[in-house]
Amino acid sequence: MERRRRRALTVAALGGLPALATLALVGTAGAHGSMQSPVSRTYACFLEGPESPDTPACRAAVAAGGTQALYDWNEVNIADAAGRHRQLIPDGRLCSANRDKYRGFDLARADWPATALPSGGNWTFAYRATAPHRGTFQLHVTRAGYDPTQPLRWSDLELFHTATDPALTDGAYRMTARLPQRTGRHVVYSIWQRSDSPEAFYTCSDVTFGGTPTTPPATNPPPPTTPPPTTPPPATTPPPGTPPPGTAPAWQPGTAYAVDALVSYDGRTWRCRQAHTSLTGWEPPNVPALWLPA
Repeated sequence: MERRRRRALTVAALGGLPALATLALVGTAGAHGSMQSPVSRTYACFLEGPESPDTPACRAAVAAGGTQALYDWNEVNIADAAGRHRQLIPDGRLCSANRDKYRGFDLARADWPATALPSGGNWTFAYRATAPHRGTFQLHVTRAGYDPTQPLRWSDLELFHTATDPALTDGAYRMTARLPQRTGRHVVYSIWQRSDSPEAFYTCSDVTFGGTPTTPPATNPPPPTTPPPTTPPPATTPPPGTPPPGTAPAWQPGTAYAVDALVSYDGRTWRCRQAHTSLTGWEPPNVPALWLPA
């Protein structure tokens, strides 16, 4: 049965992301959700493909704990937590909730897939709810000076937002929060404690704060200082199937994209790898399972 289930999931992945997500939900009836934006480690590695992840960090997670943890990306839970998170989860085991099945996601690495966040700005967090429940979310972020190559500890975390029964929209709980001032790579750690049960869920989302923003092209470039040549230089030929820069439509959330569809994002052109409907947090640089630079 297990072999047939995994085969079905693999076939679904080749057919498109929506089918893949549907089968994953059927296969993990006891699972309830994970952070979608910024994407959690388990969800990011699931999107890359459980049997052959793209990134070294996700491959290392599979090597440490196997592929089942990726199929069950929305089940990092403790059934009888009842708010006793710090008592039940030791330092170094926060991302797995001290469950051996998810031990690969506790690996202290600086190359986990990461989402770019604005330092000190607002961000609308999206928590994918495969089974909605009433409860309270606690959002933590690592403190200034955090070292991603060291095991994550409770003392590394600072609580910055709490939300009880946030709105459920398009299958995800959405919470707008003011982010603390940070620079560089950090971890956003979420705790979802149900109010209708002692069960709680946990996620680690790798993020980057700051960086150099992309400079948009000038809308009115200055006139040339010398007359243009009478004979234009020979035009360079772009790779077959690639439009000139800036001609592909801009990537947008909530849009259905077919395989090989082209979009522009962050000054680059991207080609769709899997048919899917885009969501906030699935920007092309964030999900290599869905987009490749054209």
